[in-house]
Amino acid sequence: MSYGLGAYKKTSVETASKEQILLMLYQAAIKNCKKGIEAIEQKNLAKKGEYIGKMQDIVVELSNSLDFEVGGDVAKELASLYDYLLYASTQANIKIEKSHLEGCLKVLNTLYDGWSEAIKSLKTQTNTKSA
Repeated sequence: MSYGLGAYKKTSVETASKEQILLMLYQAAIKNCKKGIEAIEQKNLAKKGEYIGKMQDIVVELSNSLDFEVGGDVAKELASLYDYLLYASTQANIKIEKSHLEGCLKVLNTLYDGWSEAIKSLKTQTNTKSA
């Protein structure tokens, strides 16, 4: 990676809001999940493990960031989904079956879309109140 691109990425993460970072994490998990599927299709076992590992690292980070006192039932549901993602991606890695990752991809896309809409709605409400 060139120095300029690396510096840009580092700056974009350091200056991002919590909401933007959340969406970035989901985008990275989705990207690695897709690459894991491609690696299984290409029978590239080393890359499969690498991409699944990266996706799992992100899911663990998302799980660790849950606040059960503030989030209540929503946080519990997210924790269950993250547990599913970790289990299914481990099965994909062990069994070398992309169907497990395809299930993960559906969940990740649904979560990304949901958070994206929630953030847009929150920004709209905030802008309406401050106007």
